[in-house]
Amino acid sequence: MPNSTDNRLYAREHGAGQPEPLNHLDETVVQERVAFLLVPGFTHIGFASAIEPLRLANMVTGRPDYAAVTVTVDGEAVMASNGVRTLPDYGIDALPAVHAVFVCGANPIHYPAERRLCKWLQARAGHRTVVGGIDTGADLLARAGLMDGRRCTIHWQDMPAFIERYPRVITSQQVFEIDRDRYTCSGGTASMDMMLQFIAGHPDGAGVAGAVADLLVHERIRDVSDRQRVPLWQRLGSSQSKLSAAVMIMEANTEEPLPLAEVATHAGVSTRQLERLFHDHLDCGPAAYYMELRLLAVRERLLRSDSPIAEIAGQCGFHSAAHLSRRYRRLFGVPPSEDRRRLARRGRAPSATGR
Repeated sequence: MPNSTDNRLYAREHGAGQPEPLNHLDETVVQERVAFLLVPGFTHIGFASAIEPLRLANMVTGRPDYAAVTVTVDGEAVMASNGVRTLPDYGIDALPAVHAVFVCGANPIHYPAERRLCKWLQARAGHRTVVGGIDTGADLLARAGLMDGRRCTIHWQDMPAFIERYPRVITSQQVFEIDRDRYTCSGGTASMDMMLQFIAGHPDGAGVAGAVADLLVHERIRDVSDRQRVPLWQRLGSSQSKLSAAVMIMEANTEEPLPLAEVATHAGVSTRQLERLFHDHLDCGPAAYYMELRLLAVRERLLRSDSPIAEIAGQCGFHSAAHLSRRYRRLFGVPPSEDRRRLARRGRAPSATGR
């Protein structure tokens, strides 16, 4: 049966006492003001995944804690990569004071009025404004010199060129990065996780972020320890079909791991050939690669359920919780019990349903 909080949320969402529009800047209340810079061809999913958590945070608290506005170079409507046109609230020259600016990047990367945008972002950052990049938005921040010496991430497709173009930026393969007042994410739904962490960083924000994630049917808020899953074909190309087959066999058998000899047989190579393929193209042995796949599967179960760690260990082919803990800590830097506690401290204690 819904509780009183559920009823209030439903009422606010369905018309009984409509909340203030998200783009309403109110001088009479304390608000976290966030601007989204939309450039031609911006990725709509990244923008939508970033702005929705702010709207829902206001719904959860019943207060206009967050205000979000859209801005373009000239204040004119701009078209996203999916063809949706957005009429912005402001042009860059008319934007009032905000606490954060997030650049919603385009794919392919293209920035009309690039010099003007770079100068504008530099000025905003100089006034202690948080600046961030969504998807390829990190590229514009790097062009403006705002990411030198900072940790940063970008979509895996654009990463090789980005690393070559900006050697002073510390580029990672994480889903998102937060380096002091610089936020970047890899695109897609990663901006949702980044903004949930943005909300969680405010007073009493962890519980609000958890409630927002539940409303979004977002089972786990990823953090800065989560890496992008780069497709194997992107790393290997189409020439290593035997290696790709071996990895697919491993991915399909993480709960009951197969002996490497059996993996090699199914992939159509000898065990020695399998070893050589992994070392030559993935810079590790097949056993180490398989172990990482299994531990990633463990982590998903650990963070999505409240099953005992010993039970999860058995489900994923580890002969004891102690064995799992040693392996887990070696890869993730913390034992599985601590990883679960960190999630709970962010207000996302796992439940049997994974929500």
